[in-house]
Amino acid sequence: MSSSSYCSTVIGLLLAFLLGGSLCNAQLSPTFYNETCSNVSSIVRGVIETALLTDSRIGASLIRLHFHDCFVDGCDGSVLLNNSDTIESEKEAAPNNNSLRGFGVVDDIKTALESACPGIVSCADILAIAAEESVSLAGGPSWDVLLGRRDGTTANRTGANVSLPAPFEAVDILKQKFSDVGLNTTDLVALSGAHTFGRAQCLTFSARLYNFTGVGDSDPTLNSTYLATLQGICPQNGTGIELTNLDLNTPDTFDNIYFSNLQTNEGLLQSDQELFSTNGSDTIDIVNNFSANQTTFFANFVVSMIKMGNISVLTGTEGEIRQNCALVNAATYGSDGLLHSSI
Repeated sequence: MSSSSYCSTVIGLLLAFLLGGSLCNAQLSPTFYNETCSNVSSIVRGVIETALLTDSRIGASLIRLHFHDCFVDGCDGSVLLNNSDTIESEKEAAPNNNSLRGFGVVDDIKTALESACPGIVSCADILAIAAEESVSLAGGPSWDVLLGRRDGTTANRTGANVSLPAPFEAVDILKQKFSDVGLNTTDLVALSGAHTFGRAQCLTFSARLYNFTGVGDSDPTLNSTYLATLQGICPQNGTGIELTNLDLNTPDTFDNIYFSNLQTNEGLLQSDQELFSTNGSDTIDIVNNFSANQTTFFANFVVSMIKMGNISVLTGTEGEIRQNCALVNAATYGSDGLLHSSI
């Protein structure tokens, strides 16, 4: 049953009345597109499978887009918007500029969906589905993605600069940023586990190699053999855009080896290694638990992804369904004299 069908039932209407009408407007459902675009997930998966043939990084890039979208004003597709007269694109925020990728694949997904079921599937939902399919295709867990998000009509570059976790931040700062969007410490560790696949540019961790405290030293928590390997990949006077695997052992597989890497001081980003190296942090026990039991990690990862996907979503008549994920729909004036978007 779709969320709209649920809200038309006697129980749904009664609960909506008792809760001030907010329940149904805010409810996402895994069956939201069953009647309007029943093959949405298979279409998304097919485009990603094609992209993976020439770009092994794309799955990790797509899940990162979903993450960076949800952490800034909620999961509303704002991270996909380009600059315009009224929008300062989040793409140009410091954590995103020259590092977010996969926009072309999102456009391909949108084109395929518009052909199959025009004006139905939001760009925000595309990111949520693409994240799940990317994890599944890499050998990770599958889950029923809750759907029914609408697309926002604004972006928040300033918020992106402030709210997104950075690769050099300490555990306490990371915890606070997760708490600010309703996520807890277990969510922090579980979602960090997405670094079990994908690549990172040298500029995101080179300070650990050559100038950790500003006096030309390296990060003492970094495994010495791993340090030498990374220095070979990222020379001190390099461009900073060289790439290396986030998980040095199984870089294209979604598994729990990321956590085992932390236990041997082979976490690539400082923010990763901080989860295991900060004395007294409750994250250490969670890392140990996930390293010892992949099933436990997968289960917690799914819970955390669903929680993240629910952050400040737009539903019902809020927002719009963008025709182009990079652009807000053209606005028109209706017979009532009010400004309306085209969808």
